[in-house]
Amino acid sequence: MTKIIGISAFYHDSAATLIENGIIIAAAQEERFSRKKHDDRFPINAIKYLLENSECSLDQIDKIIFYEKPFLKFERLLETYIGFSPKGFKQFSKAIPIWLKEKLFQKKEIINYLREIDDNFLPRDKILFSDHHFSHAASAFYPSPFDNAVILTADGVGEWATTTVAIGKDNKIEMKKEIEFPHSLGLLYSAFTYYNGFKVNGGEYKLMGLAPYGEPKFVKTIFDNLVDVKEDGSFRLNQDYFDYATGLTMTNKKFDDLFGNSPRDPDNENISQFHMDIAASIQKVTEDIIIKIAKNLRKEYEIENLCLAGGVALNCVANGKLLNEKIFNHIWIQPAAGDAGGSLGAALGYWHNELNMKRVIKNKDSMKCSYLGPEYSDEKIKNILINIGAKFETFSNDNLLDFTSEKLIEGKAIGWFQNKMEFGPRALGCRSIIGDARSPEMQKKLNLKVKFRESFRPFAPAVLLEDLDEWFDLDYESPYMLLVGKVKESKLIDQTPKQKLAIGLEKLDIVRSQIPAVTHVDNSARIQTVSAENGIYYDLIKLFKSKTGCPVIVNTSFNVRGEPPVNTPIDAYKCFMATDLDILVLGNCILEKEKQINFDLVNE
Repeated sequence: MTKIIGISAFYHDSAATLIENGIIIAAAQEERFSRKKHDDRFPINAIKYLLENSECSLDQIDKIIFYEKPFLKFERLLETYIGFSPKGFKQFSKAIPIWLKEKLFQKKEIINYLREIDDNFLPRDKILFSDHHFSHAASAFYPSPFDNAVILTADGVGEWATTTVAIGKDNKIEMKKEIEFPHSLGLLYSAFTYYNGFKVNGGEYKLMGLAPYGEPKFVKTIFDNLVDVKEDGSFRLNQDYFDYATGLTMTNKKFDDLFGNSPRDPDNENISQFHMDIAASIQKVTEDIIIKIAKNLRKEYEIENLCLAGGVALNCVANGKLLNEKIFNHIWIQPAAGDAGGSLGAALGYWHNELNMKRVIKNKDSMKCSYLGPEYSDEKIKNILINIGAKFETFSNDNLLDFTSEKLIEGKAIGWFQNKMEFGPRALGCRSIIGDARSPEMQKKLNLKVKFRESFRPFAPAVLLEDLDEWFDLDYESPYMLLVGKVKESKLIDQTPKQKLAIGLEKLDIVRSQIPAVTHVDNSARIQTVSAENGIYYDLIKLFKSKTGCPVIVNTSFNVRGEPPVNTPIDAYKCFMATDLDILVLGNCILEKEKQINFDLVNE
């Protein structure tokens, strides 16, 4: 039995993955253990989980693969600063000492961290390094249900590459072409994220969610000044307008002058129609570039399958537009498409590409619904709740589902904690907050009183796969919430003349469909299709449908703004008590808010 651990770390979304003989066993992000969102530190806790889950020691791990090559990254850093000199000296003087002291010699650093797990660990020749974009490509192709595919990876930057094309065939991946830093679709989108007052490497979701409130008025401005796109989709960014290569900000004064405003100060400036239009514009530009690239790839390689990875692949609106173009017959997107997924790709890439091990390809992907993280038995959950003095009742499965579905119908907001934690940024029915999609008040309640986030943020519908076609204009499975489709016209509600004239955030309170809690202002929805593979989560929605006729519920991640999704029962309880969640379902234990008493939480 060959055991391989893949690791991603030191930039953002650190994670670790364990595979055994090419089978994905477990994977988790460090943030879920540390409680620091997008944690970039070495994933000590995630690795400990992998080892405990498989009941093995570090010495029993055959190879440890890091997801990128630090020397190549250092080369890019040096060449960039030299190329732009004397500009950027301040950032250069800060970055270089850190690289020389810590980052450049990462193998030694990795060994030191691993010895914190096991002080007797002997690295021998176990630690190897993969290429950043190869790790992404491997994470997309090897778990996919395709025996061959074009693989498109787009992100901020790896070592040098920002956009790459590869061909996957059987058990091999061949890198074909790339676009190099500083020309980056991911950094272009992040520049506008920064300009709109959101945090880079986290706020991109907000920019995407804001876009439907605006009009793409600045598309021509962006194409004329910021990005030059060729017929094949290749592009170059005009660095006169950006500061990310050598500066301390994403954009500069010339960028500000182009659009007539300075970057929004989130502490002192509200989101205006201008910011909504900016969001709509860069979203449209991103979609146009991706579609142009895809059309050229289909023409050039004549392969019917497409795999997507990299942070840009988490833009589910662009993914939905790409699907609708029907350029490729089939599309598969890695659910942990960002850097966390690089840990998975590093491990699988070594197994298949380096060791030349064959793939076992099935009709479904091999991600196991992305349920790859820690789980807690009913008995352990019960003991934890007793220990902290929580008031709860235990239910059989049937009674639990009946109780929960009734509370959904009553309009309650429910924390739902079951089975294995999800790997990747999306809650998929194990660490979720759920609600009745039919409720006109549910979106506002969850945003303002539970998640404590911006009111404009949309929520995802979880819909029974067998009912997808009746409720949404999407003819493709979306188990990982990575495709956006429109709500069926038959499910929409006619708007009054006044409602049709609404602009900006005025659109927010308009009931647009029979499922208003998950219908965005452009009648779109970020869809999760739910099948029997999803276990008790599927059973719940099916029972909800039998009682209401509606096979759709709200699904959002079980967390509050600024925190990662919950991992442990303690995390879940703390979130439950600190918010306006009404009900908490932990395994077969149910807690009602009004029955709880004050007490001091203790650690597990």
